[in-house]
Amino acid sequence: MCAIFGFLNYGNKLSHKILTKLLRELSVAAEVRGTDATGISYVKNGEMVTFKKAKPAHKVNFYFPKKTIAVIGHTRFTTQGSAKQNYNNHPFEGKTDGHTFSLAHNGVLYNDKELKEKYNLPATKIETDSYVAVQLLENQKNVDFESIKTVAELVDGSFVFTILRDDNTLFFVKGSNPITLLHFQEYGFYLYASTSEILKVALKSAKFTAKYENIAIHTGDIVRIGLDGKLSSSTFKSTELDYGFRRYFSWYDAFEEDENDLLSICGCYGVDRKDVELLLEYGYTADEIEDMLYNSDFFEEAVSEIKSMFI
Repeated sequence: MCAIFGFLNYGNKLSHKILTKLLRELSVAAEVRGTDATGISYVKNGEMVTFKKAKPAHKVNFYFPKKTIAVIGHTRFTTQGSAKQNYNNHPFEGKTDGHTFSLAHNGVLYNDKELKEKYNLPATKIETDSYVAVQLLENQKNVDFESIKTVAELVDGSFVFTILRDDNTLFFVKGSNPITLLHFQEYGFYLYASTSEILKVALKSAKFTAKYENIAIHTGDIVRIGLDGKLSSSTFKSTELDYGFRRYFSWYDAFEEDENDLLSICGCYGVDRKDVELLLEYGYTADEIEDMLYNSDFFEEAVSEIKSMFI
């Protein structure tokens, strides 16, 4: 469980001060889904720049230059690869024949080792499962709808990918994990995060009250936002749709889990059903909550954080 967040400022109408404030509040609000590491990527003079630290967002000072058009960000809850080794943290950079890019992932990929072996992907010191998506995209030698579709259909797990290309084109690739995208047409500005609640908290803290449109992104969608702010979309075949959001765990046999099953078993872990319902309402998936049942401290922390903000 992690969070993604960021913006695309195609209208160039918002001041650098406002953008910095919004990014700061977004990252801090996103801590509810991960405090092990925080990172951002942006494009400067056609080059990808990534800054990340093994620290919670409120302890990180972000800098991006004036006239920055897009930033993608990530707060991490570690599932694979120690956050203390900064190379394991998001976002991850990659390079194809035509572009450099940066990728941030919310979710867990279960077949990364199999894919590395099958496609003979180069060995690296990066242990994070997410990095296989970067390597697969590099193998496609491009960053476009077709290459992203191929990658999305190869990986097995829960995911939302955000991909920033070096021409400030932004892609969203939605598996089963949540994402909310807002469009502030008056300002020529897009703002996104894993959940609507993160966005609400950030907008309130930044005192940014402009009108916006909520852009729907569904499981199996690939959404592209260009430098001019225009949206286009494609789709991929989601194995999660085909198999009922099936999840595979390395430490026990494969099984299928949904929200009703989760609610029926939560008492076995000493967890209040109402707290599970609260997390589901907030935007956590059944898979993510299942992870948290094995970490009672983190479960309680997430529930307490939500209650403090909205109850």
